[in-house]
Amino acid sequence: MADSNSYITMALKANPIREPMLREAIETLKLAPGSMGLDAGCGIGLQALLLAEAVGPSGHVTGLDTSREFLQYAQKIVESSPLSGRITYKEGDVNKLPFDNNTFDWVWSVDCVGYPTEENPLLKLKELTRVVKPGGSVAILGWSSQMLLPGHPLLEARLNATCSSYLPYIKEKKPKSNFLNALGWFRELGLEDSKSRTFVNEINAPLSDEMRTALISFFEMLWGEPQPEVSEDDWAEYQRLCYPDSPDFILDRPDYYAFYTYSMFQGKIPE
Repeated sequence: MADSNSYITMALKANPIREPMLREAIETLKLAPGSMGLDAGCGIGLQALLLAEAVGPSGHVTGLDTSREFLQYAQKIVESSPLSGRITYKEGDVNKLPFDNNTFDWVWSVDCVGYPTEENPLLKLKELTRVVKPGGSVAILGWSSQMLLPGHPLLEARLNATCSSYLPYIKEKKPKSNFLNALGWFRELGLEDSKSRTFVNEINAPLSDEMRTALISFFEMLWGEPQPEVSEDDWAEYQRLCYPDSPDFILDRPDYYAFYTYSMFQGKIPE
């Protein structure tokens, strides 16, 4: 895993791609004004800000993460925002939440439960449900797909299969533990009204400097470390298309188009 400073830099660069989808997901949840919720695995707190906006001045969001460095950065962000009284942060592990049963009206978690490195997502999800009041909601979200190299679908598919940064974590993973099977986890735990929805961020040229930076960071995050399985030809083609100093840099195309998706699974704690 990248060190804390590298992760913080990456999260900030990637946010222009992720935030529109996560903002739309929060709107879909229709969180009650004045409600109290948990952002489990909150990272540097970017989504906690969106959640605090959604629950209004009388609501409250608790952000939890294992990384003290992330939480310190999150605290700096919230202190410089008008939402400082609506968000608190706590160091802790999602696998063993430091909260009593039935503490929150809802819980939200992004890129945490069911993440590719997760061995047993059901245990973590069960812990999230424990701290939510009867009638409350649980929502987990994660990256689910992308098409970032228009005109090169086979190359992108091969890079995903041979050069993805996630590859070491998913080679031996059982299908049942894949994030897109989360509806089954919800039903196994007895959550009601379980449903799913996928949110798409479509990206079109001309690209802002902010979006170019975000896409470059995604190229590096997804395929930037060559794996033993990637062929020399595919690695050379990746460099040709995805390195900013290449004369064929794909983001310079006037017709550039891409999309990135996040999927959300949600359910309700029985009354």
